[in-house]
Amino acid sequence: MNNVIEIEHLTKSYGKNRGIIDVSLKVKAGDIFGFLGPNGAGKSTTIRSMMGFLKTDSGSIRILGMDSVNDHEKIMANIGYMPSEAWFYDSMKVSEVIAYAADIRGLDCREEAEKLCERLKVNTNKKIRELSYGNKKKVSIVCAMQHKPKLFIFDEPTGGLDPLMQRSFFELITEYVDKGATCLLSTHVLSEVNKYCRSAAIMREGRLTMLDSPDIDDDEFLKFYEDTEEEA
Repeated sequence: MNNVIEIEHLTKSYGKNRGIIDVSLKVKAGDIFGFLGPNGAGKSTTIRSMMGFLKTDSGSIRILGMDSVNDHEKIMANIGYMPSEAWFYDSMKVSEVIAYAADIRGLDCREEAEKLCERLKVNTNKKIRELSYGNKKKVSIVCAMQHKPKLFIFDEPTGGLDPLMQRSFFELITEYVDKGATCLLSTHVLSEVNKYCRSAAIMREGRLTMLDSPDIDDDEFLKFYEDTEEEA
């Protein structure tokens, strides 16, 4: 299987509000794919469509060689998804949240979860309500990674993480990818794409432009951003 993600002519309209328009995207197996663009450009809408959380107007999505609608449950079993906002029950302990995420999948992930918590400095004894924004992000990362999926989909994962934890996060991604996984990383942080991604695309006003190289010039990206802001 050469392409882990294949999106063809995907369109989702929100009426007068901007959605996504005729998005086509391919992500090869073993890639760390940078999904770049300013906030509101359509990245999260594309990802939520891939995850089956949104009903699209037209187009097709295949993930891991399977149809996103007909094979939804099989696909979800092989994806590690981290949304841009982490929502957990405030009264639960971190350890309970991580165990619950594994139980939903019917898997024993304790060994991998322990390794991830150690690498990311996650205090499993605290309750969710006691955590900072960045520490909640780390719990979300553990939940997405502990079952060692074939495909990682991260939506703005590094917000709230200090530079050391950001580096640890990307080191983990690289290790999993080197063992056969694939990663789609949605971000508006240009330096993350330039430093860690192997392929990339830019979302702008709901439309996607594939890049020949993940090394995009600062001025070029700033032009994308400024044009989007002016026309929003």
